[in-house]
Amino acid sequence: MSQPTTSSRRTGAVVPVLAFAGIVVAVMQTLLVPVIKDLPELLSTAPSNATWVLTATLLAGAVSTPIMGRLGDLAGKRRMLLASLAVMVVGSLICGFTDNLLVMIAGRALQGFAMGAIPLGIGLMRDMLPAEKLGSAMALMSSSIGVGGGLALPLAALVAQHADWHALFFGAAGLGVVSIGLTLAFVPESPLRAPGSFDLAGALGLSLGLVLLLLPITKGSDWGWSSGTTLGLFGGAVAVLLAWGVMELRRKAPLVDLRTTARREVLLTNLASIMVGVAFYAISLVLPQLLQLPAATGYGLGQSMVVAGLCVAPLGLTMMFTAPVYARLSARFGPKVTLILGMLIIAIGYGAGLGLMSAAWQTIVISVVIGAGIGLAYSSLPALIIGAVDPSETGAANGLNTLMRSIGTSVSSAVIGMVLANTAHHAGGVAIPTMHGFRVSFLIATGAVVVGVLLALFLPGRRTAPATVQLRASSEEDANLARAEEALAAFRGRVLDPAGAPVPRAKVTLLDRRGRRAGSALTDTEGRYALAVPAGGSYVLAATAPGHAPRASAATHHGEDRAVDVDLALESLAETVR
Repeated sequence: MSQPTTSSRRTGAVVPVLAFAGIVVAVMQTLLVPVIKDLPELLSTAPSNATWVLTATLLAGAVSTPIMGRLGDLAGKRRMLLASLAVMVVGSLICGFTDNLLVMIAGRALQGFAMGAIPLGIGLMRDMLPAEKLGSAMALMSSSIGVGGGLALPLAALVAQHADWHALFFGAAGLGVVSIGLTLAFVPESPLRAPGSFDLAGALGLSLGLVLLLLPITKGSDWGWSSGTTLGLFGGAVAVLLAWGVMELRRKAPLVDLRTTARREVLLTNLASIMVGVAFYAISLVLPQLLQLPAATGYGLGQSMVVAGLCVAPLGLTMMFTAPVYARLSARFGPKVTLILGMLIIAIGYGAGLGLMSAAWQTIVISVVIGAGIGLAYSSLPALIIGAVDPSETGAANGLNTLMRSIGTSVSSAVIGMVLANTAHHAGGVAIPTMHGFRVSFLIATGAVVVGVLLALFLPGRRTAPATVQLRASSEEDANLARAEEALAAFRGRVLDPAGAPVPRAKVTLLDRRGRRAGSALTDTEGRYALAVPAGGSYVLAATAPGHAPRASAATHHGEDRAVDVDLALESLAETVR
């Protein structure tokens, strides 16, 4: 039975509007790729200083992503999405009006705050969309980073060749304003809120730890990997993150629930995300350089900046087209299988790329194959995370997962940058990357996805009952219901819509008086649920279902050997948004 959702007009617009926000974020990230080599001259500074223009965005994005995800869970995902986009617009305008290095770094840091849009968009989709539309919608949102990056490369190159480079920032600001307008017009706020308050100390601790970790990763090649600065920052990161972890475990409402993060399915998914991030960024670093190197080198393809961008663009376009394919594969085999399949396709693409680097059309083939694999892999990650956490934790959990991908791209940038630098040959004082360096980079990316596949193999499989069991029990929910009802000290009842009809597969979560989860269950086909009570006392029963506003109800169990009946009524979001 399909669940009622928001009005068809709004539901139909939510997915493309949120996906467009993700594309805007990707455009912002890719904005300066065509002018990276010219930044020192454009900003009248040394090359080592100019790299801070890129590093600032990376650091700000890494810090803001989990924080904005948690704020979205607490204060509203749409509200925080709008805030992220607004900060990005301000940062873009600052960059558009300056040639000063420090001001440019500040503006780029503000642009980095837009990274929170990805987990916030995924969270809004989970809260708003019916189950049958959620898989393909999340796949499109998750792959929007690649889509925007692929489209932005040739467009940014075209602008950089024929206009003042500041036009890139004004264009990003314009896209941000359009995204804000579309979000205000077509995306309703999710009524779902997490219990607790914002963990300011946890946010500051995580921010400091991430900065200490990512700084030496991104700047280690400039400072020297064995320098005191690099090693000192790595040591400081370990100390701060360990202290932060101990503090988070002791807090009632932590920024990141480390106990949830330590679950096998969440931990392994996040580790696999790092490997996919490494593989995703490798092709973005190698192919544009190979395409633009002069043919006189013997292996360079001698293409213009715009042509190079067009050859790499299929990487992002293929990611977009794999979203509906992912939805069908995941519905049949589950997100674990699609993640493994995606990473195997990535490995095949990089393996083939070792021998397909002698013509521009060959780089297009590599981009298509690797783009298809990354599209499947990236689309699987939010589905795996969402399947392992409570709805109230969606923003924070996906924010952390997006952070893991960012760490992967940072590691990829550092490692492959070091490989290309160490294998380059010098002519006239200019370092020229070699074909050997390109091939080693592809081998590193292949190794990363192989590690990712090994991690994914240990993920739990689909939780579906065998056919023989389904003949005896109508669903897994019925079996859970029967087990809970055997425990006489329990809450039980039904979840109903405003017309009194049952709401199947609604999630009912039992919270103790400190806001901690004490149990959860899904309703059966007749809307029934039952939850065993760990001890007598005051509790809150929170019910959520796609297309419905959440409902919380206080209840007390006196610890007696009997069940307490509590029915919960959910309003349709189609009514609440009017």
